[in-house]
Amino acid sequence: MKVKGYAYALALLCSLGSINVYAKKKQKERTPNVIFILADDLGYGDVGYNGQSKFPTPNIDKLVSKGMVFTQHYSGSTVCAPSRSALLTGFHTGHTPIRGNAEVKPEGQKPMPAESYTMGELFQEHGYVTSIFGKWGLGYPGSEGTPAKQGFDYFYGYNCQRLAHNYFPDHLWENDKKVMLPRNNGGEMVDYAVDIIHNQAISFIGKHKDEPFFMYYATPLPHAELIMPEEYIEPFKGKYLPEKQYKGVDSGPYFNNGGYRSQKNCHATFAAMVSLLDTQVGEIMAEVKKHGLEENTIIVFTSDNGPHKEGGADPRYFDSNGPYKGFKRDLYEGGIHVPMAVVWDGHIASNSTSDHTSAFWDFMPTFTDMLHSKDHEKYDGLSIWPSLMGRGKQKKHNHLYWEFHAMGGRIALRQGDWKLVIYNVKDETKRKVALYDLKSDPYEQLDLSSDNSKRVSKMLKLVKQSHRDSEMFPMDCPYF
Repeated sequence: MKVKGYAYALALLCSLGSINVYAKKKQKERTPNVIFILADDLGYGDVGYNGQSKFPTPNIDKLVSKGMVFTQHYSGSTVCAPSRSALLTGFHTGHTPIRGNAEVKPEGQKPMPAESYTMGELFQEHGYVTSIFGKWGLGYPGSEGTPAKQGFDYFYGYNCQRLAHNYFPDHLWENDKKVMLPRNNGGEMVDYAVDIIHNQAISFIGKHKDEPFFMYYATPLPHAELIMPEEYIEPFKGKYLPEKQYKGVDSGPYFNNGGYRSQKNCHATFAAMVSLLDTQVGEIMAEVKKHGLEENTIIVFTSDNGPHKEGGADPRYFDSNGPYKGFKRDLYEGGIHVPMAVVWDGHIASNSTSDHTSAFWDFMPTFTDMLHSKDHEKYDGLSIWPSLMGRGKQKKHNHLYWEFHAMGGRIALRQGDWKLVIYNVKDETKRKVALYDLKSDPYEQLDLSSDNSKRVSKMLKLVKQSHRDSEMFPMDCPYF
């Protein structure tokens, strides 16, 4: 009996080993999972690997060291909704359907049209389970622009980006179901939405470890308001003097309804918020490793635009825009030049960098390339897959284009090292056209437009070609 039992146990172990080898082989054969981490208003200089010295970001730095850092990468826009629209559709803000932060009361933004083809739909068509955790902002509840109708099997977080300003909301959304948080009623700070959403995301990885998944992790950190549990802020108090105080909205109709609460320790709180983001990035990495998915999971890390100055935030104190000029809502480098890295263990070279000029609208064709899929549409973006894989010829953009419809209208166009910036587009009496050579002047200090009239004229023609008018987003501009 002992011999038989030993033989049975040995056979069982061999069988389990074979199953494990087979499972690992099958996992390597399938297309990789994708976790797309999108920070909210995290500046180029807010991470350690780009020079942040006032607070550490060890997990983010470790993550990007495992892959390829893109030093010349741009967000889709200088504010939230159009930036995310560019990311998910593969079109820049002259063509993408959502080009502003237009609201629909009482909750949500103008919806992405039903006919839009999104990143979620791309992955769904290739058998992926798709999800979004965090902030949506591309269609009010019940509209054609909700996550469920734009290619996402599961959604947990904020539908409305205005309500995502507040970290202790009275509700979140799970798919089309409103999840009430009664312990936050009356403005109480009990259930911290960032932690709730993050825990749901971690759970999703474990639940879907055995099938291909796409997780769009659109964290609200570190956007205003500067509020979080006091125990998170406490270790940072007294380290960032002189401290800044902010008097915000602590009562009335906008309290916990888009308005920013007061904060006595703005510097400490901002550092704590980025630190929490860093911790949660580390927890995502740990969960991927826990399930043995490192060699079968691509992780992208980036931010939706430059750093904000709202709710007591102090980007100048932290050098949040790094060496660049401008902040959120600017089309100078500080408003749109963002941190970005792509990691895939065993496939993308670690500790590598690329100076290829890229933007959010490049991700749709990149993932199309990865999936060996046919282009659904003629995107504005170009696949960066050749750069990531280190093989094949990397196509380069003729130009990159942005338009921002608020604040009098703003336009930027980059062609090679030349960048054209137009402010007050809609007012001829105030309109300002400037030209910068980013190679010699990456900080956009010297306007060369008067000495390069032919180049300006050529780039203005490209501006005209890059804009497509729409009923929702006409632009009163002589160049169109």
